Amino acid sequence: MKTKVLLLTIVSSLGLIGAVQAADIPVKAPPMAAPARSWTGCYLGGGGGYGMWNQETTHFTNGVADSVAQTGGGRGWFGTVQVGCDYQFNGNWVIGAFGDWDFGSIRGTPHFAFGMAGHETEKWAWSAGGRLGYLITPTVLTFVSAGARAAHFDRVDLFDEDGSGSVGLFIPAHTYNGWFFGGGYEYALSWAPGLFWKTEYRYAELSHARLPQMVTSTGLANTASYDSKKFEQTIRSELVWRFNWGRY
Repeated sequence: MKTKVLLLTIVSSLGLIGAVQAADIPVKAPPMAAPARSWTGCYLGGGGGYGMWNQETTHFTNGVADSVAQTGGGRGWFGTVQVGCDYQFNGNWVIGAFGDWDFGSIRGTPHFAFGMAGHETEKWAWSAGGRLGYLITPTVLTFVSAGARAAHFDRVDLFDEDGSGSVGLFIPAHTYNGWFFGGGYEYALSWAPGLFWKTEYRYAELSHARLPQMVTSTGLANTASYDSKKFEQTIRSELVWRFNWGRY
């Protein structure tokens, strides 16, 4: 009986010693999960693209239309800079606002009635609007966009299409206002945290404008004018820097 009690005492003592030693061993904390990326925040972007504009132009004399509508347009490359802010909500949805400035030379030689044509160039444009997107992965956003747009076209010096040269008339420069809608995608560049690549298509419709026909030698308007309506399409790609990427 005494032997059994002694054995139990020894076993209990060994168990206690083991427990104390185990308590002295540091326990590793489980690894922390990587923070979820957030699209909430502001950004700067810059890049370029290709643009096309088309127009319908009708000639008027003393306020009365006296020609059929002439169609024409221009094509060319442009640069762009952008600033904006986004807010991620309800899981995978992103809403944001932005503004951008396009600059370049989107140029064409449209017809202007009665055998006249002229070189016409869109020099700059700005857009301001919003977008709504959905994250198909945590780092890839698809979106639609819409807003206001204004585009500035330089003065058009008219000439005879038969090659005889200037007709001594011009149409003054003008800034056309309108709206746009579009869509695209944006994704994070894995090799550079905070950098994104964005590509977007936009369609824009600009309002009608009635512009006077000017005499080059005097700079005064005569009795003629042109009613012009313009439409635009652009495709643009930008490198975007997000200030807060990786914060949460």
